[in-house]
Amino acid sequence: MTTKTGTSLMLTRVINADQETVYRAWTDPEQLKRWSAPEGLDVAHVETDPRVGGRYHIRMVNAEGVAHNATGVYQEVEFPNRLVYTWSWQEEEHDVGETRVTVEFKERGGSTEVVLTHELLPNDDSKLAHEQGWASCLNRLEALHA
Repeated sequence: MTTKTGTSLMLTRVINADQETVYRAWTDPEQLKRWSAPEGLDVAHVETDPRVGGRYHIRMVNAEGVAHNATGVYQEVEFPNRLVYTWSWQEEEHDVGETRVTVEFKERGGSTEVVLTHELLPNDDSKLAHEQGWASCLNRLEALHA
């Protein structure tokens, strides 16, 4: 019998903005549209309901118009310190099942340290793909506040 154990990743980035500003960049649809897709993709649509049990939907589109839809449910919402939410891809070719994202926002003297943990990924390939995607997103968020 094979037991499926998840793989997790952790990324840390310091953003040149205060904690509340960075937290809002993670929950406000208009701000998410500016950074919440890997470089080379645009965010075409965002819906958020940042409360425990609330849902979100992020539609990312590549240059050919192919959509990638991430959806989930907020499990913890602790303004301005922490967000925990499920993460699922709607497209079958990207589907890895329901995973979990935890984002911690730590005040660092006018800047904010973001610690992102993505858990329950099914394998190393999925971990690598998500790690690259998140790193690219964080590059875009960092550039907005440079």
